[in-house]
Amino acid sequence: MFAAGQKEMQKMDQYTIEKIGLPGVVLMENAGARLVEEILKSTTSSNPKVIVLAGGGNNGGDGFVIARRLFDHGLHPKLWLLADPERIKGDAKLHLDIYLNRGLPLIQLQKNNMNTLQVELCQADIIIDAILGTGVNGPVREPLKDVISLVNTYEGKKIIISVDIPSGVSSNTGKVEGEAIKASKTITFVFPKKGFFLNEGPQHIGEWKAVDISVPPTIVKDLELDLPKIITEHRAKAAIPIRSKHGHKGTFGHVLILGGSRQYVGAPIFSAKSALHSGAGLATLAIPETIYPMAAAQNPESLLLPLSAEDGHFAEGAIDELGPLLHQFDCVAVGPGISIFPNGEEWMNALFSNLTNHPVVIDADALYLIRNQMDMLKNYKGQVIMTPHPGEMSKLLNISVKEVEENRLEIARQFAKEHSIYLLLKGHRSVIAAPSGELYINPHGHDALGKGGSGDVLTGLIASFLAQGAPPLNALISASYLHARAGEEKAKELSRYGVMPFDIIDGVKRLLNEL
Repeated sequence: MFAAGQKEMQKMDQYTIEKIGLPGVVLMENAGARLVEEILKSTTSSNPKVIVLAGGGNNGGDGFVIARRLFDHGLHPKLWLLADPERIKGDAKLHLDIYLNRGLPLIQLQKNNMNTLQVELCQADIIIDAILGTGVNGPVREPLKDVISLVNTYEGKKIIISVDIPSGVSSNTGKVEGEAIKASKTITFVFPKKGFFLNEGPQHIGEWKAVDISVPPTIVKDLELDLPKIITEHRAKAAIPIRSKHGHKGTFGHVLILGGSRQYVGAPIFSAKSALHSGAGLATLAIPETIYPMAAAQNPESLLLPLSAEDGHFAEGAIDELGPLLHQFDCVAVGPGISIFPNGEEWMNALFSNLTNHPVVIDADALYLIRNQMDMLKNYKGQVIMTPHPGEMSKLLNISVKEVEENRLEIARQFAKEHSIYLLLKGHRSVIAAPSGELYINPHGHDALGKGGSGDVLTGLIASFLAQGAPPLNALISASYLHARAGEEKAKELSRYGVMPFDIIDGVKRLLNEL
């Protein structure tokens, strides 16, 4: 599955109409039919009160089909037209005419009947948003702004279903300028829109579902469109490394977790435990010797490698002690709890000078320590994975967090290509970028993961799958998906407030068992 923007969807529609030969009116009919199926599934009532809010464009055209087909199912929806009927054109005009030729009722929004609309919204069970669709650019104008504000007063109280995308949300960027519908559910056509996963989009779409309207998915290849992919359960399952029933601890890889400091004892422990609980055969925890007693007491299942320490962090000579042992490991994760310390940049340079072709996961403060020597990675023979959150990404690029968040997809793509690395840009909807420019979006995860230690669990998962032989892209896809889903599932049991890093590890184990 892909994510598309406004222009890409226009190209797909045009190709379907002109090359394949399916008229736009048929696509609109199909869209309305699929929406009605989803509307009927959304309620247990045999006679729900439905109000359809239709604008003057193609999104409104879908609304006309929805209202007509709801009548055919024996319901009595209220269709409100929020535009001048004389200005409606094309396929939407044809479907409006069909609706009116059936003698079905329509109410046109006027300045003097806004109170009537408010009363009908209050009485409705289901509100259908077919106002603007994917064509929105800039702030929503009056009177639509007032209508959207009115609908949003029923957020959480009514079933609000948006057609294709919540009105007021940019399909390209997810930005909202002014007002936008806050939907319970968004039924979109062909593919989810990029805006579902960016900026304010996730706050407005509710649950989402992409439905078939006879635009073939193969059209992406036919048109040579470069679209980000969505991580589905099927794709994540296929990315999990295959486990041999006849294997042993040496078969499943040896992970080195290199981190920890006086301030951050727990972070590398979370990573090591995560690696072992997701299938790695061995995990060695390399830490400053001063925190060895605490780490050993909390993590008996890992091998412990205390290294020289200075002021609670790794000493400069720690790499000299580690270097002769690096050949034992199948993957190295550096950063969890490492902290920022004097000569840290030189320390990172020494580490890479001793590594050969290990897959390396760089996380947390190690990202800061390597930010001024990114060129070093281009000459490294192994594969490098970086896992910044937006704040860390802003430091890597020397730009603001706001700039990172406003352009997540392109920033991730360009950074991965420029530095020949794999990037997981964390956030409410994480983005994975490969050196080739290939992009993936993780549609899962929520605030249950917003707690210290959660990212360290993810680092351990990635390292574990790399050590077990997964290619970097597969390791990122499977780890990111499992981590996010585990947070969601554990929140159902423990609340979004109460999910801790060890709970996420437990959730990952359960998901691995299911998948």
